[in-house]
This record gives sequence, C-alpha cells and structure tokens, in this order.
Amino acid sequence: MARLSLPALGLLLSATLGLVFGRGTSFPAHSAILTRGADVDAEYDYIIVGGGTAGLTVADRLTENGRYSVLVIEYGPFKNDSSITTVAFGFQGLLDVTNYFNFPSQPQVNLNNRSIGVIVGGVLGGSSAINGMQVMRGQKEDYDRWGSYFSARSPWSWDGLLPYFKKAWHFHPPTAQLARDFDIKYDARYWGTTSNIHASFPTYQYPFLKEEMAAFKEIPGVEFPPDSGAGRPGAFWWPASVDPGPVLRSFSRPGHWDGISSTRRNYHTITEHKVLKVLFDRTKRATSVVYVPSNATSQAGARTVKARKEIILSAGTIHTPQILQRSGVGPKSLLRGAGIDVIVDLPGVGSNFQDHAFSVGATFQLNNFPFPKVEDLYPFGTGNATLIAAAEAQFALNRTGPLSVASGNAGAFLPFPVIAPTTYRAIADRYEAQSAAAYLPAGSDPTVIAGYAAQKKALAKLLRSRDASVYNFFARGTTPESSIVHLHPLSRGTVLFNVSDPFFSEPLVDYRALSNPADLDILVEFTKFTRKYWLETRLRNWAPEEVIPGANATTPAAIIAYIKENLNPSVFHPIGTSAMMPLSLGGVVDETLQVYGVKGLSVVDASVMPELPGAYTQQTTYAIAEKGADLIKARS
Repeated sequence: MARLSLPALGLLLSATLGLVFGRGTSFPAHSAILTRGADVDAEYDYIIVGGGTAGLTVADRLTENGRYSVLVIEYGPFKNDSSITTVAFGFQGLLDVTNYFNFPSQPQVNLNNRSIGVIVGGVLGGSSAINGMQVMRGQKEDYDRWGSYFSARSPWSWDGLLPYFKKAWHFHPPTAQLARDFDIKYDARYWGTTSNIHASFPTYQYPFLKEEMAAFKEIPGVEFPPDSGAGRPGAFWWPASVDPGPVLRSFSRPGHWDGISSTRRNYHTITEHKVLKVLFDRTKRATSVVYVPSNATSQAGARTVKARKEIILSAGTIHTPQILQRSGVGPKSLLRGAGIDVIVDLPGVGSNFQDHAFSVGATFQLNNFPFPKVEDLYPFGTGNATLIAAAEAQFALNRTGPLSVASGNAGAFLPFPVIAPTTYRAIADRYEAQSAAAYLPAGSDPTVIAGYAAQKKALAKLLRSRDASVYNFFARGTTPESSIVHLHPLSRGTVLFNVSDPFFSEPLVDYRALSNPADLDILVEFTKFTRKYWLETRLRNWAPEEVIPGANATTPAAIIAYIKENLNPSVFHPIGTSAMMPLSLGGVVDETLQVYGVKGLSVVDASVMPELPGAYTQQTTYAIAEKGADLIKARS
C-alpha cells in the first residue's frame, strides 16, 4: 500500500519536535501507514498491539498532546470499501471474507459436537468495522459488579465509567417527528458530543416496530427507561454507530485515525504485520515486541521494536491471551508443554472466556403481515425489484429510507424475574448451590475456581434482580423472527494457544457452551416467555402461528433438543480472557489494566471485562479504551 503524502510544513515541524518536548525523546521523521518492517523506527514511547476498536482509541489519546511517540501494529490491512462503510442491514462487512478472521472453534460437546465460526475483525478498525453498529450500554449493576471484586470504592463502577461513556460518543438525538411517531425516549444528559465516533438514529423506521415495542407495555414488570444509556433494563430504542451526515458507518478508524495519523509526527501505524511475542528484561519489564508480516509462516526475518514506556495489548479477546501465552505469561503447564520459558505463571490468561449466546427463539409466522420483509430488500434473498428500486432511489435522494437502517435499534433487555416470574428464584438458588469447580474445565487452577465462585455468587444475585437484564429480544420490524440473546451465560470457556504450533496457528477456542446446566434452565424459560410475548399481547391480533421450534415442542426436553441443535454461543461479543480481577481470583490485569507479575505491559481491550455487560459490547469497549488511555497517561 502506498505511503500517504505529507505536507512540506509537516516535514519541517517534525525535525524540531525533539527539541520542543525535550527529555531526549526521538520522534518519527514521518507519519504514514507503514507496510514494511524496515520503515519502523527502532523505538517508541508506546507500542500498541492491535489497531482495532480499543487500540486506535488509545493511540489517538496518547498522541493528541504531542508528547509521546506511538506505534500501532495491526495484523490486517487498511480498507475503506463499501463493505465496511455501508450502513444498510448492518452486516455488509461480513459479506467480504477478507475483512475478518473466521476459523472453527473446538467441537461443542453440548451442541451436538458442532464447531462454531470464531469471527473477529481483521482490518484497521477491528470489529468496529464489521459489527452490527449497535450502541447500547449495560446496566448500573453490571459495572458496579466489576469493581466489587476489588472493593466497594473501586473506580470501575457505573459512576466511574459514565464519564467515559459520554466521552466516547458524539450523540445525535432522533428527529422530533421520529421520536413522536415511534415514542422514542432519550435523554442527552447521558451522552457527550465531543467524540468523532457518532451515535445516531436512522430517520426511517419499519412501521411494525410500533406494534412490537407496544406489546412490551402489556407484560408485567417491563419498564421503559428514559434513555438507552440510563443503565436500566427494559424496552427502549438505542442509536447506531452511524455518522448521520453522510450516513456511513462510524468506527474507530475514521473516528480515531483518519486525518490524525498523517498530521501527527509522533504516530506510526504498520499494517499487515503480526506480533509474535513480547520480550522482557531481567526485571520482568516488557521492553519490546517481535513481529513478522501477517503472511509469514516462520520466525525467519522477524523484527524487534522497543518501547521506552509501555507495551499495550489491544489484540482482542481471542488474540491478546495468545500473545501473552507466547510471551511466557500464562498457565505454566501450558507454556512448558510448548517449550516456552515461563516469565509469570498466570493461570487466568485464556480462562473465563464468555460470549453472548444467540438463538432464533420461538418464531411465528404472522398470517396477515402487511409490511415489506427485510429479505425483500437488497442484498438478501432473490429480492423484490420494485422495493429495491424504491429503496435505492430514496437513499440516493436524501440518505433515508430502509437502506439507512443498520441491523436495527429497538428491543428489550429484561430481568429474569420478568421472564420467569414463578421459577426465577428456584433456578437462581440451584445455580448458587453448585460447587464452583463442578462445571469448569478439568484441572482449573484454584485461583480461577475462586474467581468463578465469586462470580457465581454475584450472578445468582443478578438472576434475582429486577435491575439487571439477562434476556434480549431484538425487534426487527420486518419479519416475525424472534432473535434472542442470552446476556449472561453461566458457562465458561477457554482460549489457549495450540501447543503444537503456538506462533503460526490460530488459538484453540472452546466456548464450552451449555457446560453449566443452569444455562439450559434459563434458555427454556426464554422460549416460554417469547411464546407469551407473541401469543398473549396485542401481537395475537396478527394471527401468529409458531414455526420454530413448533407448537408441539412443549416439554423442556423438546425445547432443549431444539436449543442444542440451533444455539450459537457467539454474537461476536467475546470477553474475559485477560480478566480485570484480583490475582487471587484468577485475574490477569489489575484495576489500572497492568498485567500482574510484570512491568510495562498492560491490556486495553474487551478481554479485560470480568463479566459480560447486559448489553452488546461495542459501547463498553470504547469506554474501557478511553479510561485505559487516562490510566496510562497518569503513570507516564
């Protein structure tokens, strides 16, 4: 890829930066996308491994005052084609397989031995370049629970994160007419307007969404919060990560990199290169990283670049633990099995793996559904030529209509007592009474078991709470499919490097889906509730007829058989493999996001979340990155 051109004035300024800022700092002589290792300087103040959602956010914040030099090393290429930028239907990026990693998980024993595609972003901008553009945050209890593993005064709490939720986004409210027509509630006090990452509402909504959302008002206990960012469960509308001017995807590359990397002389980005490992000195301080081109199949020709201050891993939940393990930081038995010297025996690296589980729940055919279905619109299905032409003409004229809608922005995030009012307490009690080790991987370290014991107590409380959500119903407005997400799976998986080839094969990803039987108890209740939603509210007026799993699937056994055949344990929201928890609880990083047992190494990405929030993870990942950048600058 060609290097970006530079203004002549910028070249003159770059020669004087070291004198201006002093302290012997040597800044790069130029700023560009680098595609050759030979173009990388010998050392930088900070090296960020991964140019994704979190990595580019941190890099922006560390370079904005001009004091520090930063190198971002990104595995994937720079891309800016329509598969990434197009808003329509939300998942255009997945149509181009060059935009992401996709490799099979370990066979899932409890899903009839199915393997699941492990999908994570593989371009500059990471998963924020290919996700469904959903912008919602979890509940207050979620973030308070994170900090509670440390102390009642932990800065990781709802109050501690709210300023960063605000900082991370530029909020654009819905138009007055849209808010009035669809009863969209919002409160701008929960949002900021200074970021270059945009959160906005499409000006078009599918008419049937009114019926789907109104139906929740007929269910006892369902609340309607004042804003999607209020930290409350309930039914609500949320914005999408869309820049409302051009109606294009808003993600970390245009928000935190475009127009920045070419004007900041203290900022380098090298794409299409892979970090093999972090190197440490005798004091266990991280000093440098070893990297090769992404297509390399051996360590021949590997290069090393030094960090004066700190190395920040932002490679994501799947690849950050792999890099730690290859660097000698992880479970000693795993490392020794691959012949890797143990720098720190850190059993939590790669454990505590979680993702939101997805299923097409009880789904109904509405025999008199009067609106266009999403499959009638480009690019899905055979398409209805008249509808496609109308949608494309409307979008070309004023950037509105169906093609301005991403993957949707309305639905419900509901507490378990609302879902299962007669059984929730018994299910929570049975779960809490489990032995912490009973359903973890065999041979789990005592600290990992202790961490899950602490989580189990907290999650049992969550199952009884009316202030936290476990069930997500995604309202589509175009077809009566019930897209259901299990927001707090109780099973725990692992991400471990392949001992036979730790450096050049993908890690072994095991979701261990449904390994904890309490997950099945919860999912059965989800199916029952979804049936009530369609059959016992105003939606019954549309003559619903159950298609999946079928009205004759009435027993728990029949529902479970359907779940095992169809559940997907991933909604592309992986977290937890470098958990921010006390070391005694299997933690990998402390409250300042620094890796235990070493110096000069931190993790800033979704892998530090100790538990899933009761919402999709994009907004929370940005907030972690903003807070992480402040923590790093505070110790500089």
